[in-house]
Amino acid sequence: MPYKILKKIRLGNSGTLYEIDIDAPLIAMKAFAGNFVLIRINEKGERIPLTIADYDREMGIITIVFQVVGKSTLLLSHQNVGDEILDVVGPLGNKLHIEKYDNPIIIIGGGVGIASCFPQAKELKQASNRIISILGARTKDLLFWKDKMAKVCEQVIICTNDGSEGIKGFVTYPLRKILTEEKISLVIAIGPMIMMKNVAELTSGIEGLPKVKTNVSLNTIMIDGTGMCGGCRFPSKDGEIHFACVEGPDVDGHIVDFDILLNREKRFTEHEKKSFELYKKECKILKEFETN
Repeated sequence: MPYKILKKIRLGNSGTLYEIDIDAPLIAMKAFAGNFVLIRINEKGERIPLTIADYDREMGIITIVFQVVGKSTLLLSHQNVGDEILDVVGPLGNKLHIEKYDNPIIIIGGGVGIASCFPQAKELKQASNRIISILGARTKDLLFWKDKMAKVCEQVIICTNDGSEGIKGFVTYPLRKILTEEKISLVIAIGPMIMMKNVAELTSGIEGLPKVKTNVSLNTIMIDGTGMCGGCRFPSKDGEIHFACVEGPDVDGHIVDFDILLNREKRFTEHEKKSFELYKKECKILKEFETN
């Protein structure tokens, strides 16, 4: 059964970030922070994992946020309200463990990972936790959901690489400062692999800083989302193999061998680039044909 798009919003000022609401009552009924869905736009499309950024059980709606980085996300950005997505499978993955912590929680979102932070902050806030959020992006045009995060966080700190908004620099700068000033129960980092690596290193007890439990969200390659294909496998530092789709996507950031994952991310770079260019060429030809 196809899934209808109910709402579509362009986020930020970059022109590459989108938020869409999908009519999926059965998924919304079972969705929690940390869950994701596998989407296939049409019969020729690939399966791509996208985190459930929000859900409304009464309305039967799930919200996803994505950035155009390749063919599938570009195709998804061309869908409009009323259009249908062929497959939306979920909720998959493990939901976030929720409890009342004695000390504050720091939730760090980088780029499109900001969307995945919201349901985690919302559910932890509902458990009466104090939450500090650090949101980072390359530039202010890639920032979004600041007001939405402010509603569920005691404090929101903004960082941009170019200094166009908030603190100039990486999210690790305010994180380091907070870790020296107060005791933290949990750190959650969701975003680019290199960002999560740097956060996990900083909370591992280096340079005299306290060691703090740290969760990272591994958005690796996935095909079936049930642990059968092995595409999402990731190694721990002790050499054991894990599967992000069934053991995560939120996992202990201190056990992940990020160096291997960073190398694996580059494996299909050329293939993705070629597919992206071919699709853009196809769109251009189709547009010219329809115009004539």
